[in-house]
Amino acid sequence: MTRSGKEYIEGLRDGRRVFIDGEFVSDVANHPAFNGAVASIARVYDLANDPDNAAAMTFPSPVTGAPVNLSYLIPRDEDDLRRRRIALRRTAETTLGLMGRGPEHVAGFLAGWAGRADVFGAGGQRFADNVTRFYEFARDNDLYCSYAIVPPQIDRSKPAHQQEDPHLYAGVTQEREDGIVVSGAQMLGTGAAISDYLILSCIVPLQPGDEDQAISVAVPIGAEGLKIYSRRGYAEAAPSVFDYPLATRFDETDALIVFDDVFVPWERVFVFRDRQLTSDQWNRTPAHMLGNNQAQIRFSVKLDLLAGLAMRVARMNGSDKFPPVRATLGELAAHASMVTGLVYAQEQNCEIDEFGVAWPGRAECFATMTLQSEFYPKLLHLVRDLCGGGVIQLPSSAADFANPEARADFERYVRSPGYPSTERVRLLKLVWDLVGSEFASRHQQYEMFYAGAPFLVRSRMSQVYDFDRADTLVEQALAGYELA
Repeated sequence: MTRSGKEYIEGLRDGRRVFIDGEFVSDVANHPAFNGAVASIARVYDLANDPDNAAAMTFPSPVTGAPVNLSYLIPRDEDDLRRRRIALRRTAETTLGLMGRGPEHVAGFLAGWAGRADVFGAGGQRFADNVTRFYEFARDNDLYCSYAIVPPQIDRSKPAHQQEDPHLYAGVTQEREDGIVVSGAQMLGTGAAISDYLILSCIVPLQPGDEDQAISVAVPIGAEGLKIYSRRGYAEAAPSVFDYPLATRFDETDALIVFDDVFVPWERVFVFRDRQLTSDQWNRTPAHMLGNNQAQIRFSVKLDLLAGLAMRVARMNGSDKFPPVRATLGELAAHASMVTGLVYAQEQNCEIDEFGVAWPGRAECFATMTLQSEFYPKLLHLVRDLCGGGVIQLPSSAADFANPEARADFERYVRSPGYPSTERVRLLKLVWDLVGSEFASRHQQYEMFYAGAPFLVRSRMSQVYDFDRADTLVEQALAGYELA
């Protein structure tokens, strides 16, 4: 079977160096900033590892014949994309759509690369072979890979090689017979602290002279010289799961990744000092489309959660029959349904390339990316408007209910029909953690920028849309009349 949650947790004890709260920690599974997220990822592994879920969550490895996770499937047709979507949906439901960089995300990128390993062959056949072998290694060992593919924000007016130190951005500093040495930093290592391997590359355009940064490599998180500088852990700051039910369980954390003379053997190098190939790995393989298809399946789950919470609050408050409230609920439902429909359309409108690999529909994929950065903040505002002051007028923490006098007042004044005080507070704490807390604010920023700067996504949308088809209609309209 696939890897169990217990096996995943055991694999985290590899001597990794994760810096948080002024110190390096190695046992992230037991650290309060990470243990909730680790437990959630372990449940994801246990889901696929359950024999009852094998048919829906796995497929036979072409190498070993053993069941492997469907997130690693190289899709060959519409049915493969459908099977993949069903499995990814169940995975996302396990984390309520709140862990954007779980094991299933980069798995899609690796499948896209391996499906078109010929692209990497432009740099030499050994790199194509390296991509295929690492994909098979990750697939058959059910690895959790994260990635860091954006340079840190130091001086964006200059390319990498013109920075005050040409090795501020992660890149090659030494070429050896047995591999390369990498130094510098890269962002944004979401989930890196709790993953097995890190994929280092660059998704932003590189300029002539940036060849040292034009690489793509795989590095174990416990590699010597690899350091992970985590942002503040929202789980660690939460007083209880009751008070912050999402932050305590699903904060995957983000990090700056520092490479301090990290050695990478040649077999883990996929692109080497090749700017064109660094770009082609995203654009000439289905990796970017498969990764974002997964992200949108996850996003659809998150929107269903948001819509479900809105309906639950309206029913609790007795306002669910009011016409303005019904209109708000309808708007939330429309956006959730639109994303789900666009995900389905990516399967129906998939493209099979000359190598027999199915690419999710590009226009539908980029349409979702284009729109979600605009409408997700709007949907959060709708839910805040629906809740009013209810999400603010709450006990300071679960500990307040231990005070008899305070609890008596809460039970009298903080309740709704069918919802005694603890249940009303429990629901509204959940809503606040999705729409108003620090955890929620990070998620809003994440959904706005995870696919890149919105103007770049819109530009890409204009490239993949079939304007020729649209122009045909314009020509038909113009052909129907003349000045005379």
